[in-house]
Amino acid sequence: MTLLQSAARRLDRVAGAIVSAVLIGTAGIVATLAPFEAALAQEQKPVGNTVRPEVGKLVQTALDLLKGRHTKDALARIHDADALPNKTAYETYLIARVHGQIAAAAGDTKGAAHLLETTAASNFASGGEKLQFLAAAAGQYYMAKDYAKVADLGARYFKDGGKEKSIRTLYIQALYLGGNFAVAVKELSGEIQDDERAGRAPPEDQLQMLANVYARQRDDSGYATVLEKLVAYHPKKDYWAAVIQSVGARPGFSERLALDYARLKLATGTMRTATEYVEAAQLSIQVGLPVEGKKIIDQGYAAGLLGAGPESDRHRRLKDMAARNLAEDLKSLGQDDAQLAASKDGVALVSAGLNHVLNGNAAKGLEMMEQGLRKGGMKHADDLRLHLGYAYHVAGQNQKAIHAFKAVQGANGAASLARLWVIYLGQRS
Repeated sequence: MTLLQSAARRLDRVAGAIVSAVLIGTAGIVATLAPFEAALAQEQKPVGNTVRPEVGKLVQTALDLLKGRHTKDALARIHDADALPNKTAYETYLIARVHGQIAAAAGDTKGAAHLLETTAASNFASGGEKLQFLAAAAGQYYMAKDYAKVADLGARYFKDGGKEKSIRTLYIQALYLGGNFAVAVKELSGEIQDDERAGRAPPEDQLQMLANVYARQRDDSGYATVLEKLVAYHPKKDYWAAVIQSVGARPGFSERLALDYARLKLATGTMRTATEYVEAAQLSIQVGLPVEGKKIIDQGYAAGLLGAGPESDRHRRLKDMAARNLAEDLKSLGQDDAQLAASKDGVALVSAGLNHVLNGNAAKGLEMMEQGLRKGGMKHADDLRLHLGYAYHVAGQNQKAIHAFKAVQGANGAASLARLWVIYLGQRS
């Protein structure tokens, strides 16, 4: 299941729970209705807000039947009340009010939505009741898949002072399902920013929804930004896999960063195929880091992805080659350090320093890398800063690694990988 499929299913469950909550809240409105006995008409009320006994009796009976879950009989009685001649405006309002709730209980979503919306619009409903019935109507329209109406009622609900968080989620979900992506982005972004400013983690379902909106709009930049928030606030392997994949798939991502890309996948546990392990190990060996290549191969074997299947012989040959290369590399390790330190080119010095770090000599290797970067004048300095951050991580100095990663810039993918390293290491500090 893809990230988007998983998010869609989760959002459907969330929306369904919200609709249920709205209906439960609406059921409470039924209990607030005063008994429609004949004596009720004699109480002191504003002129026009009285109910004749013949109307009150039928409405009260319908309410009692609804409370007892005799929905069919409740519908019959409320229809009888509605059929009475010469109804006052207040009687019409009360009948529609109760009828809407019975229709909702009976599963008539369209009918219930219309009646509840009508009730909310009545001058006889108090301010608080208007909001309750607007919310209930929105819930019914949602169940009827009339997302335009849900969005319309949701906007009215908040304009009139409604503050229920669940209704905002329903409203935004309706904007998304109704294809009103521009407003959905605005609303979701505002919600997420409010949470971040308050020091709260934005809800996972809101971030998923915003990611879906950006994906539907083919906004790769927006999509990637939200994925970064998902791994920052709700770190899961699926999110890590998705956000790393999105970085590698962006236009302009440099092939030079293929090994850096693989290193992040290894760290986050999102390398899932034998081919990925093989390619990463080969890259390490090719750039003169056989110790890293051997470690990657060992990890592939430990994961059960290398050493089995039709490619097992190839995996064994690669493992043997990495071991031979490492043995040769160890014989000459450090012999050229003085010459590299005296050269004007810091690139080779950084690479040699990284090799020292990977071989367990962190103090010497990190100093060489820092010295190489200080030489300046390098064509791809941000790539090397990325390597420095990785070296500090390998050395177990994650705070210094974060500092180094934050200095990485550029539009070739290095800065994007560095930001993900900052998030990943920050969760382990």
